Amino acid sequence: MPGIDFTTVRQRITMAEVLGRLGFQPTSVRGEALRGPCPVHRSASPGSRSFSVHLGLGRYRCFRCGSRGNALELWAAAHRLSLYEAAVTLCQVVGVEVPWITRW
Repeated sequence: MPGIDFTTVRQRITMAEVLGRLGFQPTSVRGEALRGPCPVHRSASPGSRSFSVHLGLGRYRCFRCGSRGNALELWAAAHRLSLYEAAVTLCQVVGVEVPWITRW
């Protein structure tokens, strides 16, 4: 099975793209910092602010479920996929070619 260059995936796909695909609706915005309901544990309250994301840094954290990471890790956590599966599906959804690594 070929490998995936995860660094390239993280460089090509932004946090804003992932949030848009997840249907994230922020409840507060301060510059590049957004707060709102968590797409990982699916907050029941639309006014929730437990999920924090910084678009410039490309990092997120939920103060309720403890999930944190980058855009690829957010996609994996929200869809309950392995990092490998998440990279393949996210590239397909966004329309980016999967950066395969082949070894000899």
